Amino acid sequence: MELLDPRNDFLFKRIFGSEENRDVLIAFLNRTFAEAGKPPLSEIILLNPYTDKDSPRDKQSILDIRARTTEGEIINIEMQLFNKYDTEKRTLFYWSKQYSSQLQESQSYSQLKRCVTINILNYTLLPNEMYHNVFHLREDRTGISLIEDIEIHFLELPKLDEQIVSLEQGGLANWLLFLKGADQSKWEVLTMNEPILKKAMNTLEFLSQNEEARRQYEDRQKYLHDEASMYETAKTRGFTEGVAEGKAKGKAEGKAEGEAQAKREIARKLLGLGVDLPVIAEASGLTVEEIKQLKPLQ
Repeated sequence: MELLDPRNDFLFKRIFGSEENRDVLIAFLNRTFAEAGKPPLSEIILLNPYTDKDSPRDKQSILDIRARTTEGEIINIEMQLFNKYDTEKRTLFYWSKQYSSQLQESQSYSQLKRCVTINILNYTLLPNEMYHNVFHLREDRTGISLIEDIEIHFLELPKLDEQIVSLEQGGLANWLLFLKGADQSKWEVLTMNEPILKKAMNTLEFLSQNEEARRQYEDRQKYLHDEASMYETAKTRGFTEGVAEGKAKGKAEGKAEGEAQAKREIARKLLGLGVDLPVIAEASGLTVEEIKQLKPLQ
């Protein structure tokens, strides 16, 4: 039996974001927070637990995991299989929405609780060798904390080398090696000091044998590949082809109109893939309002 890839965000949420696997998520979070010097969690509330409504066929789906601690702190975990670029800005944008959405009208700012974002990346982002980086708001010279409300983790899977990790010790690395696709022959060693990890493995095996789960997985995998291809085209090749096409179509109307047409074509393609409006605006140079007037390419 060929196992499905747990880095697929649909599958990741099935394994870590369901009510029956809440203990799996707590164990993973505690290993993550232990490396940041934070106390362990004993309980969490899933704010968006996996349900059948989390359809991988829905292009607008954001299959993240959101949870609240008993102290009211908000935790958001997102698996990113492909590089959507501008990861740092995208992270801050969604963190700020998460933070500000806590307040109802007329509530005091003192009601705001700490928000933690955990990004698990299947690509390399930061220019160091550490697979786990944690960011806070600190003064440059003294390191004095301004406020503890912001905490952002980047877990970069490509930096994790099982050849230099002591699997018997357990810890966050074992969880990440499982997500990275460690050979099943090493699963027993990975779970030696991480017994709850076995439950995540069992869930993956069950889903890999489930016909409907495999069909949904393939749907999501195709969408993720298509989306990644579009981002790659928009970023690495810029608008070269789009500008050329737009110029050809709009030659009679002049160079400016041709370039504008190219921007609209790129924006429509990104809309068709369900890319967030702020990201499309940054990539195309159009305003959010201009993009809303466009019809996506199917």
